[in-house]
Amino acid sequence: MSRNTLFAETAGLVEQQALAARQYLLRLHCPLTAAAARPGQFVHLQCDPILLHRRPMSILRARPQSGQIEILYRVYGEGTQRLSEKRPGDALELLGPIGRPFRESGYRPRPLLIGGGLGAPPILFLAEQIKAREPDCQPLVLLGSEIPFPFTPRPSTIMTPHLPAQLIAAMPLLDDWNIASRLCSRQALPGCYRGLITELAREYLQAGGSALQEQTEIFACGPTAMNRAVAGLAREFRLPCQLSLEERMACATGGCAGCVVPVHTEEGLQMQRVCVDGPIFDAQQVFPAPPAP
Repeated sequence: MSRNTLFAETAGLVEQQALAARQYLLRLHCPLTAAAARPGQFVHLQCDPILLHRRPMSILRARPQSGQIEILYRVYGEGTQRLSEKRPGDALELLGPIGRPFRESGYRPRPLLIGGGLGAPPILFLAEQIKAREPDCQPLVLLGSEIPFPFTPRPSTIMTPHLPAQLIAAMPLLDDWNIASRLCSRQALPGCYRGLITELAREYLQAGGSALQEQTEIFACGPTAMNRAVAGLAREFRLPCQLSLEERMACATGGCAGCVVPVHTEEGLQMQRVCVDGPIFDAQQVFPAPPAP
C-alpha cells in the first residue's frame, strides 16, 4: 500500500548490533522504503505485535541496491526493549518513509552539520548524500553526546582549519567517507571538545571569519534545547539553517495532530505537524528571535 511515497511494508530484520549505553544498530530489508528514503525522513516501526503504538525511528542510511535501511536507536522503555530482543529473520511492520526531508541540492561549499545524541542519524544520512551529489562540498560534521558514542572514536585523518588543534576525535565511518568530523561531550573524553556542541560551532565560525561564514549553512538535529541554540547561532551569523525536530508521535501520518508545533510563516503563526509538515523546518520559523525588550 502506498500514499505517494509512503509505504506499508513488512520488513525483514537482517542484523541487530548491540552498541554502548543500550544503543542498537538495526538493519532492515524493506525495498520500497529504501528506494524512496531521503535524509531527514523516518519510519514508524512496530516494535512488537503485542504493542499497539509504533515508534518513530530516524533513518540512518538507505541502500536502495540491497533494499535495506539502517536505524540507530536507544532502549528507553518497553517498546524499544522488545525491539532490542528481535533477531535476524524476524518480521517488523513499518510505515515509511515519512516526512519532509532536508534540502537535496544547491548546498553551500562548507555545510556545517550538527547532530546531538540520537539526532545523529539524519545528519549522517545527509552527510553521505552531500558527498555523493556534490563532491566539491566540504561538509564538517559535529556530533555531541553525554553518553558513550555508539562507535569507537579514532583520531581523524582529515585536517580541518578553524578548529582547535587538540580536537582530533572523529567518527571512523565519516573519516572513511572522507568527511571531516569532530566530537563533543562534557564528559572529558580524549580528543573531544569539552562543552556544548553549539559552543564549538561558534568557535569554528568565529575563527573562520566572514570568508568561512559566507560559504556555510547549517543543518541540525537534536533535542529541543540544542535546536533552539542552533537557531540562535544561525541568526547570530546570518546563516541559512534547517532543523529536524524531535517530537512524540502517535499516528505519524498527520491524522491525529498530536505532534503540532507553532511555525511562523509569511501568512502568520500556524500550527504544523512535525510528522508530515516536517520534521525538517527552517530554523527561524520554529525558533524566531525573541521580542525586543
